[in-house]
Amino acid sequence: MISSLDISTSALVAQRVRLNTVSGNIANMSSLTDETGKATPYKARQVVFQTDDELTTSGASGVKVSEIQTDDAEPLHRYQPNHPLAIKEGKWKGYVAYPNVNLTEQMVDALEATRAYEANIGVMEITKDIGRESLSIIA
Repeated sequence: MISSLDISTSALVAQRVRLNTVSGNIANMSSLTDETGKATPYKARQVVFQTDDELTTSGASGVKVSEIQTDDAEPLHRYQPNHPLAIKEGKWKGYVAYPNVNLTEQMVDALEATRAYEANIGVMEITKDIGRESLSIIA
């Protein structure tokens, strides 16, 4: 029974990382520069999960974050020749590169992470109730 709690805990941790990543994507939807101030639009990040073989019990396994990938989608270009970050030469001259972060996708991802988090809390509550009932039968 404790290992089932460990499996749900691993899922809670993984979903928290996912939700934090989505929050960062939404917060940076309009970031036109990187950390150094260079005109590089923010690139969305996605969490990749994998099975955690260290947490296995009777056919069930835990989950862990294997990596956080950076989206390689092209930025959105808007023609704004007077903008201080407008591209000065080349194909996109006069355009400003904006992050290609889709708010709808991010909100759906956040909703999925929240629901998965809630489901795992429910599993933990049921597991605790079963343990409590088992102890009351024994006693």
